Amino acid sequence: MQITTTFRHMDTSDALKSYAEEKLSRVQKYIDEPITVQVVLTVEKIRHIAEITITAKGITIKASEETNDMYAAVDAVLDKIERQLRRYKEKIKAHKPSGSTSERKISKSIVEAESLGQKEPVIVKTKTFSIKPMSVDEAVMQMDLMHKDFLVFTDSVTEGISVIYRRKDGNYGLIEPHTL
Repeated sequence: MQITTTFRHMDTSDALKSYAEEKLSRVQKYIDEPITVQVVLTVEKIRHIAEITITAKGITIKASEETNDMYAAVDAVLDKIERQLRRYKEKIKAHKPSGSTSERKISKSIVEAESLGQKEPVIVKTKTFSIKPMSVDEAVMQMDLMHKDFLVFTDSVTEGISVIYRRKDGNYGLIEPHTL
Protein backbone atom coordinates (compact mmCIF):
# COMPACT_ATOMS: atom_id res chain seq x y z
CA MET A 1 0.00 0.00 0.00
CA GLN A 2 1.41 3.37 -1.04
CA ILE A 3 0.25 6.14 1.31
CA THR A 4 0.77 9.85 0.69
CA THR A 5 -0.07 12.16 3.59
CA THR A 6 -0.58 15.91 3.11
CA PHE A 7 -0.92 18.40 5.96
CA ARG A 8 -2.72 21.67 5.22
CA HIS A 9 -2.71 24.66 7.55
CA MET A 10 -1.00 22.64 10.28
CA ASP A 11 2.44 21.42 11.27
CA THR A 12 3.58 18.03 10.04
CA SER A 13 3.02 15.42 12.74
CA ASP A 14 4.78 12.06 12.54
CA ALA A 15 2.52 10.69 15.28
CA LEU A 16 -0.62 11.63 13.33
CA LYS A 17 0.84 10.27 10.09
CA SER A 18 1.73 6.91 11.66
CA TYR A 19 -1.70 6.78 13.36
CA ALA A 20 -3.45 7.20 9.99
CA GLU A 21 -1.18 4.60 8.33
CA GLU A 22 -1.82 2.12 11.15
CA LYS A 23 -5.59 2.59 10.85
CA LEU A 24 -5.43 2.27 7.04
CA SER A 25 -3.93 -1.20 7.32
CA ARG A 26 -7.37 -2.60 8.21
CA VAL A 27 -8.83 -1.73 4.77
CA GLN A 28 -6.35 -3.98 2.94
CA LYS A 29 -8.54 -7.03 3.52
CA TYR A 30 -11.28 -5.53 1.32
CA ILE A 31 -9.33 -4.74 -1.86
CA ASP A 32 -6.61 -6.26 -4.02
CA GLU A 33 -3.18 -4.75 -4.47
CA PRO A 34 -1.90 -2.34 -5.71
CA ILE A 35 -3.48 0.27 -3.47
CA THR A 36 -2.70 3.99 -3.60
CA VAL A 37 -3.98 6.11 -0.71
CA GLN A 38 -4.04 9.91 -0.51
CA VAL A 39 -4.63 11.28 3.01
CA VAL A 40 -5.23 15.03 3.40
CA LEU A 41 -5.40 16.43 6.94
CA THR A 42 -6.59 20.05 7.19
CA VAL A 43 -7.15 22.45 10.06
CA GLU A 44 -9.48 25.42 9.49
CA LYS A 45 -9.86 27.50 12.65
CA ILE A 46 -11.42 24.93 15.02
CA ARG A 47 -12.47 22.40 12.36
CA HIS A 48 -10.26 19.36 11.79
CA ILE A 49 -10.92 17.73 8.41
CA ALA A 50 -9.62 14.33 7.29
CA GLU A 51 -10.04 13.34 3.62
CA ILE A 52 -9.02 9.96 2.23
CA THR A 53 -8.97 8.82 -1.40
CA ILE A 54 -8.23 5.16 -2.10
CA THR A 55 -7.42 4.01 -5.61
CA ALA A 56 -7.09 0.30 -6.18
CA LYS A 57 -7.49 -2.11 -9.06
CA GLY A 58 -10.71 -0.97 -10.72
CA ILE A 59 -12.14 1.24 -7.94
CA THR A 60 -11.75 4.68 -6.44
CA ILE A 61 -13.27 5.55 -3.07
CA LYS A 62 -13.36 8.98 -1.45
CA ALA A 63 -14.57 10.12 1.95
CA SER A 64 -14.08 13.04 4.29
CA GLU A 65 -15.04 13.75 7.87
CA GLU A 66 -14.90 16.85 10.03
CA THR A 67 -14.69 17.05 13.84
CA ASN A 68 -12.97 19.17 16.48
CA ASP A 69 -10.17 16.59 17.00
CA MET A 70 -7.91 15.30 14.20
CA TYR A 71 -7.61 11.77 15.63
CA ALA A 72 -11.41 11.52 15.86
CA ALA A 73 -11.69 12.80 12.26
CA VAL A 74 -9.26 10.10 11.06
CA ASP A 75 -11.22 7.41 12.93
CA ALA A 76 -14.56 8.64 11.53
CA VAL A 77 -13.36 8.87 7.92
CA LEU A 78 -11.82 5.39 8.12
CA ASP A 79 -15.10 3.99 9.46
CA LYS A 80 -16.85 5.59 6.49
CA ILE A 81 -14.30 4.16 4.02
CA GLU A 82 -14.55 0.72 5.61
CA ARG A 83 -18.37 0.76 5.29
CA GLN A 84 -18.09 1.71 1.60
CA LEU A 85 -15.54 -1.03 0.94
CA ARG A 86 -17.61 -3.63 2.78
CA ARG A 87 -20.69 -2.65 0.74
CA TYR A 88 -18.63 -2.76 -2.47
CA LYS A 89 -17.20 -6.21 -1.63
CA GLU A 90 -20.69 -7.60 -0.88
CA LYS A 91 -22.07 -6.28 -4.16
CA ILE A 92 -19.15 -7.72 -6.11
CA LYS A 93 -19.79 -11.15 -4.56
CA ALA A 94 -23.45 -10.92 -5.60
CA HIS A 95 -22.51 -10.38 -9.26
CA LYS A 96 -21.27 -13.25 -11.37
CA PRO A 97 -17.92 -12.52 -12.96
CA SER A 98 -18.25 -11.97 -16.69
CA GLY A 99 -16.55 -14.30 -19.13
CA SER A 100 -14.87 -11.40 -20.91
CA THR A 101 -12.12 -9.62 -19.02
CA SER A 102 -10.84 -7.43 -21.82
CA GLU A 103 -10.37 -3.80 -20.89
CA ARG A 104 -10.71 -1.02 -23.42
CA LYS A 105 -8.51 2.03 -23.60
CA ILE A 106 -10.22 5.38 -24.14
CA SER A 107 -8.95 8.95 -24.34
CA LYS A 108 -10.43 12.10 -22.87
CA SER A 109 -9.45 15.38 -24.51
CA ILE A 110 -10.04 18.94 -23.35
CA VAL A 111 -10.40 21.44 -26.20
CA GLU A 112 -9.67 25.17 -25.91
CA ALA A 113 -13.01 27.04 -26.15
CA GLU A 114 -11.73 29.83 -28.42
CA SER A 115 -10.54 27.30 -31.02
CA LEU A 116 -13.95 25.66 -31.57
CA GLY A 117 -14.86 27.89 -34.55
CA GLN A 118 -11.55 27.18 -36.31
CA LYS A 119 -10.80 24.28 -38.65
CA GLU A 120 -8.45 22.60 -36.16
CA PRO A 121 -9.48 22.94 -32.46
CA VAL A 122 -6.58 23.24 -30.01
CA ILE A 123 -6.41 20.27 -27.62
CA VAL A 124 -5.32 21.47 -24.18
CA LYS A 125 -5.09 18.14 -22.37
CA THR A 126 -5.51 14.44 -23.24
CA LYS A 127 -5.84 11.61 -20.74
CA THR A 128 -5.96 7.89 -21.61
CA PHE A 129 -7.37 5.32 -19.21
CA SER A 130 -8.78 1.78 -19.19
CA ILE A 131 -12.44 0.99 -18.79
CA LYS A 132 -13.23 -2.49 -17.55
CA PRO A 133 -16.34 -4.48 -18.43
CA MET A 134 -19.02 -4.22 -15.75
CA SER A 135 -22.76 -4.51 -15.30
CA VAL A 136 -25.00 -1.45 -15.06
CA ASP A 137 -25.39 -2.06 -11.30
CA GLU A 138 -21.61 -2.14 -10.87
CA ALA A 139 -21.27 1.06 -12.92
CA VAL A 140 -23.81 2.86 -10.69
CA MET A 141 -22.00 1.64 -7.59
CA GLN A 142 -18.61 2.72 -8.98
CA MET A 143 -20.00 6.15 -9.93
CA ASP A 144 -21.42 6.58 -6.40
CA LEU A 145 -18.16 5.50 -4.77
CA MET A 146 -16.21 8.06 -6.84
CA HIS A 147 -18.83 10.80 -6.24
CA LYS A 148 -19.06 11.49 -10.00
CA ASP A 149 -22.04 12.61 -12.08
CA PHE A 150 -21.34 10.20 -14.96
CA LEU A 151 -19.25 7.14 -15.83
CA VAL A 152 -18.17 5.68 -19.17
CA PHE A 153 -17.90 1.88 -19.03
CA THR A 154 -17.97 -1.27 -21.15
CA ASP A 155 -21.24 -3.15 -20.64
CA SER A 156 -20.35 -6.74 -19.70
CA VAL A 157 -23.49 -8.07 -21.44
CA THR A 158 -23.42 -6.20 -24.78
CA GLU A 159 -19.64 -5.49 -24.72
CA GLY A 160 -20.43 -2.00 -26.02
CA ILE A 161 -19.38 1.30 -24.49
CA SER A 162 -22.14 2.85 -22.38
CA VAL A 163 -22.54 5.96 -20.24
CA ILE A 164 -24.41 6.06 -16.92
CA TYR A 165 -25.26 9.48 -15.50
CA ARG A 166 -27.03 11.00 -12.51
CA ARG A 167 -30.17 12.96 -13.39
CA LYS A 168 -31.19 16.16 -11.60
CA ASP A 169 -34.20 14.33 -10.10
CA GLY A 170 -31.86 11.84 -8.35
CA ASN A 171 -32.47 8.93 -10.73
CA TYR A 172 -29.96 7.49 -13.19
CA GLY A 173 -29.85 7.63 -16.97
CA LEU A 174 -28.15 5.15 -19.30
CA ILE A 175 -26.84 5.94 -22.78
CA GLU A 176 -26.27 2.88 -24.96
CA PRO A 177 -25.13 3.41 -28.55
CA HIS A 178 -26.77 1.13 -31.12
CA THR A 179 -25.15 0.21 -34.40
CA LEU A 180 -27.16 -0.02 -37.59
